[in-house]
Amino acid sequence: MTTPLASSASASATAPLPPSPTSSHAAALLAMPPRSQVALQLRRLLRHRLAMVGATLLVVVALGALLAPWLAPYAFDEQNLDYIRVAPNGQFLLGTDSLGRDIFSRLLYGARIALWLGVLVVAIEVAIGVPLGMIAGYFRGQLDIAIMTLTDMVWAFPPLVLALGVVAALGPNLINAVIAIALVSWVPFTRITRAKVLALRQQEFVQASEAIGSSTAYILRRHILPNLVPTNLVLVTLTLPSALLTATALSFLGFGVQPPIPEWGSMLNEGRPYLQEAPWISTFPGLGILLTVVGFNLLGDGVRDIFDPKQKDNQA
Repeated sequence: MTTPLASSASASATAPLPPSPTSSHAAALLAMPPRSQVALQLRRLLRHRLAMVGATLLVVVALGALLAPWLAPYAFDEQNLDYIRVAPNGQFLLGTDSLGRDIFSRLLYGARIALWLGVLVVAIEVAIGVPLGMIAGYFRGQLDIAIMTLTDMVWAFPPLVLALGVVAALGPNLINAVIAIALVSWVPFTRITRAKVLALRQQEFVQASEAIGSSTAYILRRHILPNLVPTNLVLVTLTLPSALLTATALSFLGFGVQPPIPEWGSMLNEGRPYLQEAPWISTFPGLGILLTVVGFNLLGDGVRDIFDPKQKDNQA
């Protein structure tokens, strides 16, 4: 004979437990379509204040670069020899340099070079680093050893010194500066992609795809590559500032973009002899570099917090 107490205890033991809020939220996220997940992450990014401050700075710089032909009162190489090293005034908003060229006009056109250099360098880094990381992480073995040895050799040299050597061998100009910076900066993409692929290769969906006979190209394209996008997106936003600073350093040292093309690093170098009598020649290009790098850093931190919160927790 079963007592009421025993029957109630057995009923409570067999009754399903109500789902916890955490598990319900996780299940909802898993059931959410990929496009809805991306939309949710973008909405979270728009609510990230520091990221929006960085995005605003970058939008201002990008608009200045895009509208330079209409905003610039003078051509970037137009010389006004009657107005050499003139302080900022109503005619020349940011003053003139040692050749009488309008600094405001050159600053706007220089934003084009800065953004173009940063984006192109990072695009080349991704094109080199991500495929190598995928090959090393998925195939492992001798390919992995060879690729990791190559990354160790590249990382054995300081990036700026190696970039100077490449530019010295190829010659100082815009394209060679891009090639030099990209050739010494792709290693982080390879290492991070390799680590991510090694983890993904152990996942059940990848092993199941291998078990049913899917080709390697299909697995890499369908299962591996989409899962690499968030991590590499974070790395892209965090790599852009360093690419911009390296390009500026090369131009400042005379190994990058050559005059009369208005590049912020070369503008800094042109104003160096006149820091005492005409500090505005170097001050405004320096402020342009500062605001652009800060904008990229703030946006990159926001993208990291939204798309890769585990990295934020590890750094904390």
